[in-house]
Amino acid sequence: MVFILNPKVSKEKIDKFILGWEQKGFSTILSVGTEHTAVCLIGNTAEVDLDHVVQTTDIVSYGKRITEQYKAVNRTVHEDNTIINVGDISIGEGFFTVISGPCSVESEEQITEIARSVKESGAKILRGGAFKPRTSPYAFQGKQAQGLQMLRIAKKETGLPIVSEIMNQTQIDLFEDVDIVQIGARNMQNFDLLKEVGKLKKPVLLKRGLANTIEELLMSAEYIVAEGNSQVILCERGIRTFETMTRNTLDLSAVVLLKQKSHLPVITDPSHASGIRSLVPPLAKAAMAVGADGIMVETHNNPAKALCDGAQSLDLEQFHALMEDLKKRAVLEEKEM
Repeated sequence: MVFILNPKVSKEKIDKFILGWEQKGFSTILSVGTEHTAVCLIGNTAEVDLDHVVQTTDIVSYGKRITEQYKAVNRTVHEDNTIINVGDISIGEGFFTVISGPCSVESEEQITEIARSVKESGAKILRGGAFKPRTSPYAFQGKQAQGLQMLRIAKKETGLPIVSEIMNQTQIDLFEDVDIVQIGARNMQNFDLLKEVGKLKKPVLLKRGLANTIEELLMSAEYIVAEGNSQVILCERGIRTFETMTRNTLDLSAVVLLKQKSHLPVITDPSHASGIRSLVPPLAKAAMAVGADGIMVETHNNPAKALCDGAQSLDLEQFHALMEDLKKRAVLEEKEM
């Protein structure tokens, strides 16, 4: 249940209104937007007389019930689009932010060369896997803590913020200098991990699971926001279907629905979605066309010798060509790159 407050209500009256509900056992979310201020009640609201509250509370303009289980990430509660800032970089509506880098950090020389190149091409954030969740226990598992150190060196060399995937709660301290913490597809419903990153004061990039619904993705985001961290970036990275010609199936309709249902930024990962290098550029352009706020693209200085996912990685020249194309399209879409 959400109450939309009248304009120019004092902070004291809002605090008193919220306290009254919390004393009755409800949790509350206060959302301050450019158009209005809203107070959302979380709990068993079935017995709350909505009309009575509106009629007897002078600071309430109107109220409505929210049927969805996700509240804090719901656009009904928070109408304004959330813009997430990483340094001087903005992620959200009106921007098309490109994150690029190798699937896995392999060496200091490799990650630094890639970082310099993708920055020159226009990428705003550097990605690189240090801890790698692999289907096979015998596959390359990443450089781990050493890989994070290599990412930090590349960040120092180029100034690019960095994003890398965390595997479990025990690694939280290792990610202190990582600008954006990534929750991978396999961990999307690792609820204990979601709660822990919800306590961080830094952005979290949350990937949709291989076989998860849009609502389940939003509920996972709710876990993070409910802990106090509203800096969540949703990522559509393809879901598993009956199709075998691609690694996964990129659900572009999810981008549109997520933007309608939630105020959080939405990006796509065309690399993991397709698993095929030649499909990455057209899928990246399609993501921009349907309103995505950015993409995450795997780029490698020598894909043929990559230790992880070389077949879906663009080389540095291919990434540069994609960026030149996207910059032209961004003008038409009124997106800032």
